Amino acid sequence: MILAFGDSITYGFGTEHDSSYPRQIERKTGLKVVNAGANGEESSAGLLRLPSYLKSKPEYVILCHGANDIYNRRSAQALKSNLYAMIQLIKKSGAKILLVGVPNFGLLSNDIHVLYDELAEECDLLFEGDLLRNILTSNLLKVDYIHPNKDGYEIMANTFIEMLKLDKYTLSN
Repeated sequence: MILAFGDSITYGFGTEHDSSYPRQIERKTGLKVVNAGANGEESSAGLLRLPSYLKSKPEYVILCHGANDIYNRRSAQALKSNLYAMIQLIKKSGAKILLVGVPNFGLLSNDIHVLYDELAEECDLLFEGDLLRNILTSNLLKVDYIHPNKDGYEIMANTFIEMLKLDKYTLSN
C-alpha cells in the first residue's frame, strides 16, 4: 500500500477528487493508494495526523507537505522541524519515503524552498525537487497560484510511478 500524505496538493484541490495524483497512481498501477491529503492543513496539524495513517503499515509514503506553511509565511524552521519529525515517524514505521519539494511561492520565482533539499540530504531520501516548480510555472498545468490542474496532477502521478518504479508487481498489496 502507498500512502500519499500532504495538504491540498495531495488532496487534489482544484479538480475533482478523482483527478488527484494519488487516485491517478492507483488507476494506472492497480495498487492501493491512500489519499491522505487535507485541504488547508499546515505541517503542525499534519504531524499530529500522520501516526494514525502509519498504523496501516504503508510500504511507500509520498510526502508532499508544507505549501500552506510557506504560503502563509509561517516559520521555515518550524516547517523543517515538523517535516523532519514526519520523516522520522515514517522511517520508524519501515516505509520508504519519496519527499516532494514545495515551491517558496515568491513573487519572482517558484523555486523549491531550500529546506526540502536540506532535508532530503540530511535524511538520505528519494527526492523530487523540480516537479511542482515546473508544473506551477505553466498556466496550462495549474488552476491557481499553488495547485495543479488535472493535467498537472497526471504529470505528478506519472513522475512518482517512474521514480518509485511502481507496477502491479511492486508491492505486496
